[in-house]
Amino acid sequence: MKQFIITIFCLVAFCNCFAQNNVDENLRKQFEKCYFTDSCNTILPYRLLRPLNIDTLKQYPVVLFLHGAGERGNDNEINLTHIDKIFGSEDFRKNYPCYVIIPQCAENFRWCETDWTLPSHTMPNNISVYLNAANQLLDSLVIAVNADTNRLYITGLSMGGFGTWDIISRFPKKFAAALPICGGADLNKACSLINIPIKTFHGSADKVVKVIRTRNIVNAIRKCGGKNITYIEYPGKGHFVWTPAYSDPETFKWLFSQKKLNK
Repeated sequence: MKQFIITIFCLVAFCNCFAQNNVDENLRKQFEKCYFTDSCNTILPYRLLRPLNIDTLKQYPVVLFLHGAGERGNDNEINLTHIDKIFGSEDFRKNYPCYVIIPQCAENFRWCETDWTLPSHTMPNNISVYLNAANQLLDSLVIAVNADTNRLYITGLSMGGFGTWDIISRFPKKFAAALPICGGADLNKACSLINIPIKTFHGSADKVVKVIRTRNIVNAIRKCGGKNITYIEYPGKGHFVWTPAYSDPETFKWLFSQKKLNK
């Protein structure tokens, strides 16, 4: 059987002379600039945030964050747009020591290859190119840092919300919990998701991704007997509800309290 070599290398994040407005470069230096090559030779740019004051005798949880459509590219910069101030904040790093992986999907690709403007979709047979790379990256990092495999978490917004639903539908036993924001899922996969704790968010006035996308998957999971699903809908809010979702102290308090039990 042909063997593939998976490579990971990290570079210290540096100031970008073409940085966006309002970017805190000192904050972004906390996120190592890294690149990963998967078994299909897909090169995946990503940022890595490590726990503060790492104890080598301790295992840490890992959070995989999937960005939205507007952050696609290969600059390994704009994938931090909506999340650097969240994960890089003093409170987060102090209260939730963990590894955070922030990969970047290339232009003209999606975490889940589906049209997010539709009222429903069927999950593609094959995982998308860049979600596959992100999944392999997660597996490699878990081994490299001796992570707590019972505390692997996944979250994403918009296109990343679709990616979050997609990856937990393909690997329902992998993650301890999921936080999909303004995304959508294949309703036919609902019954496979009843055992994973999920907290999901959407704005009732979202004109980019229809709010029925989240309402319908939540109802489908509950119809299958799922009791680990929590849905927060923001009345009158549009697409950008990740700001209140991630800013709510209860969001990460809930996430990091979840732990997959070995059976």
